[in-house]
Amino acid sequence: MQASFIESFRRRRPTRRHLLIGGAAFVLFLIVFVLVYAKYFGPVTPASIPASDFIVSPDSEFETVVQELKAGGYIKSMTAFRIAYGTQGGMREIREGGYVISPSMDVWTVADRLSQSPYLAWITFPPGWRKEQIADYLTRKLDWTEEQKRQFIEVDTAPSFEEIEGVYYGDTYLIPSDQNPAQIAARLRDRFKEMFAPYAAQTVEKNVTWTETLIMASLIEREAAKNDKHLVAGILWNRINDGMRLQVDASLQYIRGVEGNWWPQPRSEDKDLESPFNTYRNSGLPPHPIANPSLESIEAALNPEDTNCMYYLHDNDGQIHCSVTYAGHVANVNRYLR
Repeated sequence: MQASFIESFRRRRPTRRHLLIGGAAFVLFLIVFVLVYAKYFGPVTPASIPASDFIVSPDSEFETVVQELKAGGYIKSMTAFRIAYGTQGGMREIREGGYVISPSMDVWTVADRLSQSPYLAWITFPPGWRKEQIADYLTRKLDWTEEQKRQFIEVDTAPSFEEIEGVYYGDTYLIPSDQNPAQIAARLRDRFKEMFAPYAAQTVEKNVTWTETLIMASLIEREAAKNDKHLVAGILWNRINDGMRLQVDASLQYIRGVEGNWWPQPRSEDKDLESPFNTYRNSGLPPHPIANPSLESIEAALNPEDTNCMYYLHDNDGQIHCSVTYAGHVANVNRYLR
């Protein structure tokens, strides 16, 4: 019985021929694997090509980004990328922003890069924000510390009195993650200077200073609707020229604004607040802008509508109504707001 078992084992033991066939099959498998990997998963080019920014636009769908990677020459196969990206945590959407990748990277490396936080972050905020609002937003988007936020508000956006407020242009930016708050503040100011430079000469023609224009534009930005900026500008300049107090509610909001509610609803008692920004107590313009104005508000401040109106209000539908006299204004209040 023992001899029979040994003989059976000898018959089942791989022969040299079997080993050669198995080895050849394994080598063939490796060759096929390498060829398939190179064709679908390998780098687009073996040459060393410097990495460049690949931008994922806001609201881009996953498949759109994959198509852009293929069209941009960063990957060989969209299917291979889907597989590689899937191993990084599923087929979730790729976060908007900028990533540093190269055609010299294989698809696994590209997928890994795009699964990480983007190097360039999309930053978008509108006109009409005060700098504390901007600081809150940047803190959320760029993971700033409270100290970085404080630095931005108290130091980086106050290099001079003229640049405390109103010169941090509301727009869309791609911000490198390694830029510090001071660099970002300077970038926002530079964008402001670029956008508003064409209007500088007009201030000379209109016989107003650039600072006065900017302060007025910030009030218009907060007070007026898009279609009545020129009318509001005309009324506010009328008040200035007549020596009348501006009585702008937005200035009261600026005084009372706190984190979480930077523009609170004005109250009657706010008109008695002690502040140089209280345009109900003080004549003339506030000391500096109360928000960053839009191009339309700058345009309105420099080209106000020619009107005899001295008072205005917006009804519950946002429609503006103006009057020449205070009695007419009271009548408009009773008609449209009560």
